Amino acid sequence: MSWNHDGVSQADSMGIEYLDGLYSYALVLTRNHADAEDLVQETFVRALQAMGKLRAGSNMKGWLFTILRNIWFNQLRKLRNGPQMIEIEIGDGVSNSIAEPSKNSHDLYVSKMETQQVQAAIQELPMQFREIILLRDYEELSYQEIASILDCPAGTVMSRLWRARAKLRASLSATLKESNSSSVRGSQ
Repeated sequence: MSWNHDGVSQADSMGIEYLDGLYSYALVLTRNHADAEDLVQETFVRALQAMGKLRAGSNMKGWLFTILRNIWFNQLRKLRNGPQMIEIEIGDGVSNSIAEPSKNSHDLYVSKMETQQVQAAIQELPMQFREIILLRDYEELSYQEIASILDCPAGTVMSRLWRARAKLRASLSATLKESNSSSVRGSQ
C-alpha cells in the first residue's frame, strides 16, 4: 500500500467513503447482491489501476460512479442476453427504530411500511429512472455530476428525473388507493 505526503494511505484517499453509495447503485443496476458486490470490487480494482491518471481536485465520487456504470454496461454487452433479474431484499428497518427511539411502535410500523412501499415502487421503475432517482435523491449528486456519469446533457438528467418522479408518484398513489380500500373493507 502506498502513502501520500500527508501520511494517508492511497486506499483512504481513493473514495472508500463512497462504498455504500456505490454498492446501492450497483444493486439498482444488477438487482443481485453478489453481482453488486462484484461490480463494486471491480470498480475499485480499476480505480486503483487508473489512480495515477486522476487529476488533483477531480470529482472522485463522480469518477467512481462512472467507472462502475461503464463496467456494468460492458458486462451487459458481453452477455448479450442480459442479467438474470431478481428482486432485491428490502432492509429490516432496524436502523429506523434505533435512529428514532421517540416514535411509538405503531409509528415505526407505518414508517417501515411507507419506506418499503417507496422502495418497491422504485424497483418497479425502468432502469433509467431507477438509477436517476438513486443518483439524485439518495446519493445527492448534482445534475452536472449525473450528466457526466450517464454521459448525457444535464437537461436530459432533469427531464428523466421529472418523469421518474412522476411515475413514482403515480405508482405510489395507486398503491395508497389499494391499501386504503383494502383497509376499509377489512374494517367492515
